[in-house]
Amino acid sequence: MIFQLENSVNQRLHFPNSNGVEVYLKREDAIHGFVSGNKYRKLKYNLFEAEKLGFKTLLTFGGAYSNHIAAVASAGELLGFKTIGVIRGEELFDKIESNPTLNYAQQCGMQFKFVSREVYRNKISDDFLNNLKEEFQDFYTIPEGGTNALAVKGCEEILTASDEAFDYICCAVGTGGTISGLINKSKPNQQVLGFPALKGDFLQQDISKFAKKNHWKLIFDYHFGGYAKINVELISFINRFKTENNIQLDPVYTGKMMFGIFDLIEKKQFPKGSKILAIHTGGLQGIPGMNMNLKKKKLPLIE
Repeated sequence: MIFQLENSVNQRLHFPNSNGVEVYLKREDAIHGFVSGNKYRKLKYNLFEAEKLGFKTLLTFGGAYSNHIAAVASAGELLGFKTIGVIRGEELFDKIESNPTLNYAQQCGMQFKFVSREVYRNKISDDFLNNLKEEFQDFYTIPEGGTNALAVKGCEEILTASDEAFDYICCAVGTGGTISGLINKSKPNQQVLGFPALKGDFLQQDISKFAKKNHWKLIFDYHFGGYAKINVELISFINRFKTENNIQLDPVYTGKMMFGIFDLIEKKQFPKGSKILAIHTGGLQGIPGMNMNLKKKKLPLIE
């Protein structure tokens, strides 16, 4: 199997008003074009497990522009697994060609099952899963977003011994798997800060299922209205960040996290001399789809 890659590098960031704080970005996005960042980490041990158990097919869940769907499809093509994506939204059935994420996944060989949003909400029910097994036979199930115990194990490998010098570890939060791995691997003198990309306080409980330590907290002030919600201010920040650091951020996760970190630094919420390590969790494949929506709304595009 693949997935025997070197650890990513930490790149120091340049920005005004640093107030004596150093910020580095761990370039997990550079691991692979589509199986990148936390998607690579989450899938690694799940794919080993699927292979060990003799499964030939992977089945997972996601929305129209899901980084996870693209990653599973790409990994399946690379490793010889058949892949099935249960997609939220029946209306997407005839829109595959115009959707960059679904089009890419289909080119990788992924088979789709489109379901209504109402049905999708019950995707982990026994009845729904049993119906999927009747329809597709044997498959290895990977949850939406990829988070399970094996995913957390993979995310624990993001941090290495060289990262022990940082005072703060920061990451965007979706389903809670990545931050759980970071919490488990972090040192007692480090604080792990999570920046949720969506509204809701349910993440605290989800993270607590996997996190073995308690030196972490979530900062809920930078979701910009909810999952995949953005505005002109965030777009301008992402484009300026790319110009100043030559690093592309995605608008759903890492863009919001970095906006939050820089805003907190300007507000002097970090002690002078602090060293911050932020995790770039990838997700760049979703930018073309986001730009399509921004263009319809006559908003500036992500460059």
